[in-house]
Order: sequence, then C-alpha cells, then structure tokens
Amino acid sequence: MRPLKSPGRPVYCFDVYIEVAMKRRIFKPEHEIFRKSFRGYLKDKIILQYDEWEKAGITPRQVWLEAGENGWLCPTAEKRFGGPEGDFLYSLIITEEIYYHALNGLFWWVHSDIFLPYIEKYADERLKQKWIPRCISGESILALAMTEPEVGSDIARLTTSARREGDHYVVNGSKTFISNGQLADVCIVAVRTAETDRAHDGISLLLVETDRKGFHKGANLKKIGLHAQDTSELFFNDCRVPIENLLGVEGCGFKYQMENLQQERLLLAI
Repeated sequence: MRPLKSPGRPVYCFDVYIEVAMKRRIFKPEHEIFRKSFRGYLKDKIILQYDEWEKAGITPRQVWLEAGENGWLCPTAEKRFGGPEGDFLYSLIITEEIYYHALNGLFWWVHSDIFLPYIEKYADERLKQKWIPRCISGESILALAMTEPEVGSDIARLTTSARREGDHYVVNGSKTFISNGQLADVCIVAVRTAETDRAHDGISLLLVETDRKGFHKGANLKKIGLHAQDTSELFFNDCRVPIENLLGVEGCGFKYQMENLQQERLLLAI
C-alpha cells in the first residue's frame, strides 16, 4: 500500500479510504488475496485491450464469459446457484479496482451488484434458478430499463405500459440510456400496470428476455465518456411477457427500486 502522503502527489479519497480500512482491519487476508488476484487479472488481461473496446463502443461478450469463469461476476450470489456467496467487501474490491485502473466502461459491478439483486430479492424460485446461474457465469447479461426519453429517470412519470391480457402482459413504450442495453439477454423493465391517483402505486417490474417478439434494441448511443460500456435505446411494440415474469407484487415496482437504490448509491460513491 502506498503511503497516504507521498511527496509531490495529491491525496485521493481512495487512499484515505484504504488507509482507514486497513487500520480498522475491515479487509481480512482473504480479501487482500482476492484484490491481488483481481488486480493482476485487470493488468494482464483487460488493460491491454481496453482502448480497443473504447473505440468499438462495447466490451466483447467473451470478456464477460471470462469474468464468469474467473469468479469476478456476482461475488455475493448464493452457493446454491453456483455463486461464491462472499460478503459485500468483495463487490467493493471489484468496484474499487476497476475505477482505480480507469476502466470506467467495464460495468461488471453494475450487472452484479445493482441489477442482479432485483432477481435475488423479488423473483420467484423458477426465475432465480433459470437466470442467476447464467448471470454468475456471464452467459446472460442484465440490464435495468427504467429511464425514458420524455421523463428521464423520474420513475413516477414513466409511460411504458404493460396491459394484462390473459396469461401475459402486453408491453408498449420505449427506454433510453440503458446500461448494457446492447449486450443484455434479459432486462428488468419498469412498466405502468395501472393508472392510480398515486402515480407511484401503478408501477411494476417485469423480467423481459431480449429475444421476445416485439422487443427491439435501438442504437448504441454515443457518449462523452464510458465508451466501452454499451448504452442503448430499447423499444417495446406489443411485446408479450408471461405473468410469471413479474418481479414481486404488481404495483410495488417503485418501492422495490427505492429499496435497491441504497446499494446503488453506495457503489456509485465508491
């Protein structure tokens, strides 16, 4: 660990955090072994290729599969699904190292620690068994489709609708600025399932596979940063989704998002 106050070098929040963490023994020896291994992987396998991905505007799918093989995805996932069931410090280490090495567009941590918890907490057992092992292995990549062209991330005003029709929801609308939007195999989509006096009450979350009829991926958006991270428009045109793909209880989607935003804010702060 570098000294906190080295001559001729500014003090960064990262340095302060690491020094305090080590003094308080937050990180155990196994965490530091994990950090050393992950840091070595980034230096040996990722950094040398990263500029190519920045130019291409996307991180290759094969890299996600390699991350899964090495145990870099979903570090807190339960063992019964094939995960390592580590504590949150492993997620913290992955996030720190990615940004410490300026690999800003490598969004493994978003997939693992922001998107996956929606399935872990609210999906039924069938959906968990189907998707969590694939997310751990990198075979399936997750996206969270919330932001819309006209209302941004103001969830209470979203207009993408899901009309109940027999054993399916029929989804219509569009999303934008969706992280992992091009690579995603399944999206957690915020939809309006009811018009109520309280706008927050009519929102639900659906798990929508991206190969469903009526689901279309738009352009990979050009951005001023995070170029290696695919950010996409998504369109739904009478996309039929089984009612079994509802996460949790209908109408509770706003509550679920508010609950999960706490961990998201923590990771963004890191």
